[in-house]
Amino acid sequence: MREGRVPPLQPEGAERWSSPRFSPQSRLLANPLQRLFFGDRRRPLPPPSRLVAGLGLLVVVGTLLLKLPGVGRGDPLSWNEALFTATSALSVTGLSTIVAAEDLTFLGQILLLLLIQIGGVGFMVVAVVVFQLLGRRISLLNRLALCNSLGLIDPGAILELTRRVLIGVTLIELGGALLLWVHWRDLYGPGRAVFLAIFHAVSAFCNAGFDLFGQEGIPTDGLSLAILGTLIFIGGLGIPVLSDLLTWPRGHRPSLHTRITLVVVVVLLCTGGLGMFLAESLPGGSLRELSWPRRLGLAFFQSVSARTAGFAGIPIEDLTPASQLLLMTLMFIGAAPASMGGGTTTGTLAVLVLALWGYARGLPSAQIAGRSLDPSMVRKAAAVLTVSLFVVLLATWLILITHHNSRLEPVLFEVISAFATCGLSTGFTGELNLFGQLLIVLVMFWGRLGALTIVLALAQQQPRPLVTYPEEAILIG
Repeated sequence: MREGRVPPLQPEGAERWSSPRFSPQSRLLANPLQRLFFGDRRRPLPPPSRLVAGLGLLVVVGTLLLKLPGVGRGDPLSWNEALFTATSALSVTGLSTIVAAEDLTFLGQILLLLLIQIGGVGFMVVAVVVFQLLGRRISLLNRLALCNSLGLIDPGAILELTRRVLIGVTLIELGGALLLWVHWRDLYGPGRAVFLAIFHAVSAFCNAGFDLFGQEGIPTDGLSLAILGTLIFIGGLGIPVLSDLLTWPRGHRPSLHTRITLVVVVVLLCTGGLGMFLAESLPGGSLRELSWPRRLGLAFFQSVSARTAGFAGIPIEDLTPASQLLLMTLMFIGAAPASMGGGTTTGTLAVLVLALWGYARGLPSAQIAGRSLDPSMVRKAAAVLTVSLFVVLLATWLILITHHNSRLEPVLFEVISAFATCGLSTGFTGELNLFGQLLIVLVMFWGRLGALTIVLALAQQQPRPLVTYPEEAILIG
């Protein structure tokens, strides 16, 4: 370097990518990943945008993996089949245009299992753990994105909680797989039962709804339904609730969120189970010929599964219209926040009900258990409900006008199932044309991230206004 010459400025970390060890091709691949997970100091991506971009990147990678030779049994999967299956697995939905047991090889089923696991635990959790293993520092923005992914507020102890989440998830899934293997080893043989038990334990806990039993469906004996239903129930409680319950015996009082979630979940479970038991026990019901304990077990399992799990203990097309309406309601509400499931979440339902009850009593704010809820929570809950209704109605309308001779009931059921990442279907998935498949892919993608995440990622945050305007009333109600 000549004297007096000033070297050009480079952004921090650029010397790593200019090293001879990295080829131009590797730098092209690494730069988007670096910006996504570590951020660009000049224009860092906000946390909601990182979640959207990260899930979109995983969908692309998953689609390419499912297109590899040896994944599809016979002919390779088409591009739309690979995209639909990858999105459904990563969004832990379970809707599929293929039959996993018949159209995927053993390698394809393993890839499907990995996509379900990543989609259920959360790709931000996986990314943080990988980068920690590589010795990389986790930035504040990535911690905030991880908080958004897990539905938490305080990013302080997020890394320790992440490790606990992975350990807890692994232990729960291994415990469920062991119980299923012990029960299924005589039915399917010890060797085949190993993979069946692992796959369905992961699929149930992640609320994915994929199964490997083909057209015959999942086993509906009492013990199988009890194990799968328990895994679905635990996976739908949410990471904050599970963390609270694990520390409760040591003197830690459960938070208000945990107490409200448990009450809402139990109420929904009993309402759905008893309502379906009644509807299917009347003349014309699909369970009328069974004994009442069997009817009760199937009804309660379907009530648990309807809240985003997607396993069909009863053929959905055989249910009465009353039961299908009940299932659509349960699917739309969905699981708890920061859980393996989707939907508008039990938190949104609880906040809106408390706000309505407070308004009816003339209270200045929503109140419960000696606590007042922040008015911003009510606005967020109203925004989630409004946007969710708009997405479901718009998608239903678009499918109806692009699929001639289609009826409203199966289309609405399919859209709500995709939006809530549930996976239950009346059989309409196989009738979707290319436009319908792409639309359901977008709805599943939207449902996995949630309405607020998508809106915040798309909308530009405005600074706090310096001017307030006079109020004026309009008529409502």
